[in-house]
Amino acid sequence: MQKKILVVDDSKSVRKLVEFSLKSGGFQVTTAEDGQEALDIMARDMFDAVILDINMPRIDGFELLRRMKANDALVSVPVVMLTTEGQEQDKEQATMLGAAAYLVKPFKPTSLLALVNEVLSR
Repeated sequence: MQKKILVVDDSKSVRKLVEFSLKSGGFQVTTAEDGQEALDIMARDMFDAVILDINMPRIDGFELLRRMKANDALVSVPVVMLTTEGQEQDKEQATMLGAAAYLVKPFKPTSLLALVNEVLSR
């Protein structure tokens, strides 16, 4: 059975690139343009992993990650942060909040695919 991934990013072009990359790796992909939409989607459907940007309108990536880890139904879903924020403090905050991995944009689709496979195999 295909693993289901939720991609959350306010950039349509990034969502499309990530979706294409993951689908080529055999994953089923759903996308959301911000944290609020992602929460709405996760209330209706379960995912094997979430790929999450930090800077988004309404609910940003850090706040969404906080809410996921505080929710019994979502706490065990691994989160890969995919963001332009490459500063060490952002990586540390993401790790502290429970992110499984952190990848800085721009990224190679093959690197993203390898990272998602690694996170899912843990």
